[in-house]
Amino acid sequence: MNKWFSVDDNIATCQQKSPLDALETRMLLSHVGGLSRVQLITQSDRHLSNEHIDELNKLVQKRVDGEPLAYLLGEREFFGLSFKVSPAVLIPRPDTELLVELALQHTPQNASLLDMGTGSGAIAVSIAVQRDDLQVCACDISTAALEIAQINADNLLVNRHPITFFESDWYQQIPQQFFHTIVSNPPYIVKDDEHLNQGDLRFEPINALTDHADGLSAYRQIIAGAPSYLARGGWLLMEHGYHQSQDVQTLLRAHGFSEVQSWQDLAGIWRVSGGQWVGDGHQ
Repeated sequence: MNKWFSVDDNIATCQQKSPLDALETRMLLSHVGGLSRVQLITQSDRHLSNEHIDELNKLVQKRVDGEPLAYLLGEREFFGLSFKVSPAVLIPRPDTELLVELALQHTPQNASLLDMGTGSGAIAVSIAVQRDDLQVCACDISTAALEIAQINADNLLVNRHPITFFESDWYQQIPQQFFHTIVSNPPYIVKDDEHLNQGDLRFEPINALTDHADGLSAYRQIIAGAPSYLARGGWLLMEHGYHQSQDVQTLLRAHGFSEVQSWQDLAGIWRVSGGQWVGDGHQ
């Protein structure tokens, strides 16, 4: 490991000597020293302790080696909230905020909602924060992910309706009930896709990224099972890859969904597809 900094360095020289860009350096310095952005400026001649210098060296080296900043900091902002993250969960991304917005738009008052494959809980918790009238449930097959999701719910839903979490492989362990909305950001990267070996994806949980198949197997399961869990008139909304909207729409129509459509994210990419269930179901 490179020794980027020594105890002779103050906050200003640490920023000058860092191999990272200025923003990432400031974020790591704030994290290690417990300093605000203002303190980094007003206390720039301050020296960190030996322990803090050692920690900073380790974190900077990990970042140089490519580890995601979110994992090093242990948190990531999503929908205006700070979520705890770890290598057990995907890092919440701004693209997914569209799914939250659509869920809020399509879910009536005093209704119920299920988030499938919740990971850090970012989607479910963000919805629950915005809509205290909703009964929100969430599931994941990963025990480690559910532990992170529960922490985020506990931290961000103080004095609000709690989220009910289920350890479940899609619908398998979900008690039979009807939801007004089902949302999901399932694994959709095709197996052996080159992006899995690039950037942050190298460090994220592989089973949350890819279905180890054609990228559509999770959608097949979610869509096929949804009619047994959706109230009549309820919506199924799912995030997907930039090239998958037509495939997901085809699956939705094949299983009897109406009002099938896709929505673009801020980059103009077809990011979310969904449909309304008007067949049999609980009113």
